[in-house]
Amino acid sequence: MDLSLAYSTDLDDAFMFWALAEGHLDPRDYGFDTLTHTRADTATLNAWAGAGTYDVVAVSIASLPSLIDRYLLLPHGGSVGRGYGPVVVASTPLADLSGRRVGVPGQGTTCARLLALAAPGAVQVLVPSSPMERAFQAIADGSVDACALIHEGRLTYAERGLHLQLDLGRWWDERHHLPLPLGGNVIRRALGADALARADRMLHDSIAYALAHRDQALDALCPARPELSRARADEYLSLYANADTLDYGEDGRRAIEAILPELPAEKIWS
Repeated sequence: MDLSLAYSTDLDDAFMFWALAEGHLDPRDYGFDTLTHTRADTATLNAWAGAGTYDVVAVSIASLPSLIDRYLLLPHGGSVGRGYGPVVVASTPLADLSGRRVGVPGQGTTCARLLALAAPGAVQVLVPSSPMERAFQAIADGSVDACALIHEGRLTYAERGLHLQLDLGRWWDERHHLPLPLGGNVIRRALGADALARADRMLHDSIAYALAHRDQALDALCPARPELSRARADEYLSLYANADTLDYGEDGRRAIEAILPELPAEKIWS
């Protein structure tokens, strides 16, 4: 049996799937003949999940309501912020975001949902999250007045002379006192109970392996991200590839339910 995987170009997703992509874990040990790895920006991944294109997809938590009948949210693989999250940055400080064009990675993303809550007067403009430079270019060429960063750029924007306008993770924490689950991995329900259980264990083991071999993973992944120093890469992984990635935990589950009040909890977790 083959299994298709689709996940983002961000470093934390690469970290989660690194052990499988590089052969440190053998999918045959979990009953899968081959794995295919496909990578794309966040909005594209959400669209692929909506179309049922891949077996396992890394998606925005905010996209779950439209996917939940076809996909099951796995208990691991989450990108979770605790007191931090996407940041909205601009070339010069803005009095507020009302009426301003603000770049977001897609209308179905958690980032877009948070921005709509925190700055309902902002005019959201699609700026794909990959490659990372698109966000900075959109600010530089005036396509947007500000842009939300969901990727490693949240650590480097100040070095480019940009100003923090809004930290959506901090905004969420101040209002809910909960972590901020931004993305998660979903798996196709039609695979059946046995394959679901085997894939669940394999993907959990992939994250656990990377966490246990962090330096080795950084050695392998950093050359593909020359715009990030090793120290920056390590800092970014400490934010979004950690114990919360291995399991959302009780407060992480409550946070997902808080982000998705329109979706009954029993539907999220079963």
